[in-house]
Amino acid sequence: MSRTAIPLQADDVSNLAKALRAQLLARGEVPSHLEILNMLARAAGRRNFQHLRAEALQASPPSEPVRAVEAPDLRRIERVERCFSRGRLLRWPSRREDRVLALWGLWSRLPAGESFNEREISGVIARLHDFGDHALLRRELVISRLLGRTTDGAVYRRIERPPPADAVRLIARI
Repeated sequence: MSRTAIPLQADDVSNLAKALRAQLLARGEVPSHLEILNMLARAAGRRNFQHLRAEALQASPPSEPVRAVEAPDLRRIERVERCFSRGRLLRWPSRREDRVLALWGLWSRLPAGESFNEREISGVIARLHDFGDHALLRRELVISRLLGRTTDGAVYRRIERPPPADAVRLIARI
């Protein structure tokens, strides 16, 4: 699940901790998620979390929206990692979300900045898997916009874009 990143800056971490501690002691019971957000914002010198959030959104330029922060799904990464052996895809995952992640693993092994005809890209993809369906993988890479091709299908190129957090972890592990 992605969240909007709201930066929090405090001039003095010690004062932040003291203010937060005082608010927690005054509370007496375990605060809710929203109450903790408000306490953090007040400890950093804002009125409440909404004030902090509005300040952060106002500070980000319109061309650069506040980025969503994704928490990596370690179970999913491990599940997809088991589909690989020595960088080769052994089997096609059954879950759609796992397939997309596996495609990122293949994408990382495709040569960047090179153009290929259909036979050449099929040969490259064939060397990256062991289950014998390079056409399926080529088609899925194109559908997922990880591999681009001309309208006549004559030229294929890896599309350069930053992988999501889960894909970065998977790529590092395979």
